[in-house]
Amino acid sequence: MGVTKAEIFTKEQNEIARFAKVLGHPARVAIIQHLFKTNACVCGDLVNEIGLAQPTISQHLKELKNLGIIKGTIEGTSVCYCIDQENWDHLSAMLSAFTNAKPIENDTCC
Repeated sequence: MGVTKAEIFTKEQNEIARFAKVLGHPARVAIIQHLFKTNACVCGDLVNEIGLAQPTISQHLKELKNLGIIKGTIEGTSVCYCIDQENWDHLSAMLSAFTNAKPIENDTCC
């Protein structure tokens, strides 16, 4: 497997790539949508909502938490997850700037 050489890219380019990679799985998109809809959630609720096994949901939650999109608090034997709004706003603004970029006017392009 090749080396990505992440250090040759800007911090923003690396952040966008990590964000895109984490969002590259539909289960993670569904989890984020559910968390926005409910504003808090226990892992067991996600198993019922998404329809995947608890260990699979836990792995997806781990990826989302590692990126900082979600945060969790322990309540007894359960972990309650919610969107980390500050990080979501930062990532959302960065992605929006990236997707709203316009090419420079150039008549020589094919």
